[in-house]
Amino acid sequence: MSKRNHYVVRSGDAWGVRGEGGERLVRRTQTQAEAIRLGRDFASKSGGELRIQGMDGKFREAWSYGKDPFPPAG
Repeated sequence: MSKRNHYVVRSGDAWGVRGEGGERLVRRTQTQAEAIRLGRDFASKSGGELRIQGMDGKFREAWSYGKDPFPPAG
């Protein structure tokens, strides 16, 4: 499975999880906490990253999952 990033985003009066490059929500939830829990599960299974959007629309934090090469290439 390839790495896939996911985003916790505001969707009207609810929250949702969206996959990178997708326009539709993978899952819609009533609370941000529930969307974060689902997003962490999706991102950890795919070895990608989870980015969390705050109430102001700005992304406030990101969590990475999977293998992190050390030392970094380059």
